[in-house]
Amino acid sequence: MSLYKPQQLRLTVRNRDLHFVSYEAHAADPRHNAEAQPEMWYLMQAGRRWAVMPRDPGQPAEVTDEVLRAWAEENAFGVEVPPPVPAAIVRPRRRGRANWWGSDEGRQAS
Repeated sequence: MSLYKPQQLRLTVRNRDLHFVSYEAHAADPRHNAEAQPEMWYLMQAGRRWAVMPRDPGQPAEVTDEVLRAWAEENAFGVEVPPPVPAAIVRPRRRGRANWWGSDEGRQAS
């Protein structure tokens, strides 16, 4: 039985609450072709988790908060896309004939 106690952190970044949970290390398992994993921080949301970074158990809590906040700023929100600029409407230029039926030269008025 494992004696590992997961750590949980809740941070507010850009007015969003983020939930980080630490998971214990796992040894490599050649039967399942799995590599060894160190203790890791994961971002939890909507029943899913995303690996963030290895956990340093000797790191002070304030430093851990700042490191996770910096990670969230760089990775969790994506690139801010500027609002689209409306394009100018370009109307096709008429070339050649003045109208679809041809020129008005030589036509009689009805």
